Amino acid sequence: MVHFVEDGGESDRLAPVIPLFPGSGERAPARPGGRRVMFEEMPEPERPGSSDTSPEPADPATIAAGAEKALVRKLAARELSVVEARTFLVEREVAEDEVERILGDFVDRRYLDDARLAEQIVRIGTERKGQGRQVIAMTLSSRGVPRDVADAALDAMPDDEAERALAFARDRARRLDGVDETAALRRLLGQLARRGYGGSAATEAARQALAERRGSSSGVRFD
Repeated sequence: MVHFVEDGGESDRLAPVIPLFPGSGERAPARPGGRRVMFEEMPEPERPGSSDTSPEPADPATIAAGAEKALVRKLAARELSVVEARTFLVEREVAEDEVERILGDFVDRRYLDDARLAEQIVRIGTERKGQGRQVIAMTLSSRGVPRDVADAALDAMPDDEAERALAFARDRARRLDGVDETAALRRLLGQLARRGYGGSAATEAARQALAERRGSSSGVRFD
C-alpha cells in the first residue's frame, strides 16, 4: 500500500528517482511538493483451498437409505417396473448389493409388481386412449416389463380390437370433410397405425368409416 506523507521542502525541486523496491524500513525519497512515498509490505494472499478440508465420502448405507426413501415417494406417485426402479437406484450411486436388497424387499412387499403394471398399461391403453395391441406392446417393452409378463397381459386383452378401431376411425372420419376419398383413406390409415391398429382390421375400419361418412353427407333428410 502507498501512503503520501507531507514533508516540507521546495515544490519546484526535481523529483529524485524512486527505487521500485526500497529496503525494509527505508523511506523512499520525497516527491515534488514535499510528499514522501512510503512502501509497506502487503501480506501474501491466502491461496485458494489451502485451508479447505475435503469432505468425507458418504457412507454407502446412508446413500442407500436416502435413495430408498426417494423411491418410496416416487412409487406413491407412479407405478414403476423393476427395471425402472433399478435404474432409479443406480443413478443415485447406490451400491450393487444394496440395490439388490432394496429391489428384493420391494418385490416381496409388492411395492414393485411387473404383472400389476402390465395390467394397468393394458387397461389405460384400451379404455382411455383407444390404443391397439401394437402400441400397447411397445409401451410395455419401453417400460421394461419382461416379455413373458407382457405377453400374458396382451393375451388377456378383450377381443374387441376391430370394434375399437372402427370407433376411432369414425371419430377421425368426421374431421375429413372436404378431403377426397383417396387422401382421406390414406390419412385415416396413418392415424389408425399410429394408434396401434394395423392390417386388415385397420383397412376395414377406415373404409367403413368413410363409407358411413359419404352416406350421411349424401342422404336425404325428411323434416
